[in-house]
Amino acid sequence: MAKTAFLFPGQGAQHVGMGKVISSRFPAAKALYDKANEILGFDLASLCFEGPAERLDTTVISQPALFVSSLAALEMLRAESPEIVDSCAMSAGLSLGEYTALVFAGAMSFEDGLRVVQRRGEAMQQAADANPSGMVSALILGHDQVAKVREDATAAGQIWVANYLCPGNTVLSGDKPACAKAAELIEQAGGGARMLTVAGAFHTPLMGSACERLEEVLRSVPIQSPRIPVVSNVDAKVHEGADRVREILVRQVTQPVLWEGCVRELLAQGCDRFYEIGPGKVLKGLMKRIDRKVECLTVNDD
Repeated sequence: MAKTAFLFPGQGAQHVGMGKVISSRFPAAKALYDKANEILGFDLASLCFEGPAERLDTTVISQPALFVSSLAALEMLRAESPEIVDSCAMSAGLSLGEYTALVFAGAMSFEDGLRVVQRRGEAMQQAADANPSGMVSALILGHDQVAKVREDATAAGQIWVANYLCPGNTVLSGDKPACAKAAELIEQAGGGARMLTVAGAFHTPLMGSACERLEEVLRSVPIQSPRIPVVSNVDAKVHEGADRVREILVRQVTQPVLWEGCVRELLAQGCDRFYEIGPGKVLKGLMKRIDRKVECLTVNDD
């Protein structure tokens, strides 16, 4: 019998128009956007449905937008196939998506989760503004090759490995000159380099100033142990207990995302049917690189 896991996307999956069809068809999804508008104090639904893309892509908007749009997609699945939602045994989310996974698993309410995500986006944007920085994907290269690129690129500035996404897809993050140098070195090593359109060096020590603000808001909201196991980006292990959830979410801001490790842990726990719930198909693509035999379906209105 298939064991189901839900995966939730992270920042970068957003696009203008996401959630519009779902909101028009499913009252429970529309209610989430309406509630979000009240909590956030601006029209999030309009930004998701109509843009402009330049504003939707900012860290302070894209994080709550993806959080709400992913949970809206979940409501569509709940309305159309409630047995699939009820059968979900485990979950994980990429970076921001870890919050969506925890809310789905009952660790936080939607309202509290949205407040935390809003504060997270604001804090990360401020940290990025204070440190001109960026991220660059290293494609094709193995981990040892990427480690050598990172080491050599430090001659141009601070840089770290930020995301271990799948075999042949690792992300480096740091000062802009170091990212530019890393892109050159990646190409020289026979790989493919792609500069990411993000505000700053996420999942590195350059985000350290965001941790205090995030820790403060996490202390202010009730958190319970998840009702189903949620695998953490930080250590690719299952969250255990409310205090541990808070600790891991703060650490996640400055530590690399072990996405490949998260997926392999879900596979090791017997999960063999996956649903990517939310905008885009990024996680489905990564799954094909991690284990091509595993089924991963997408749930969105793309």
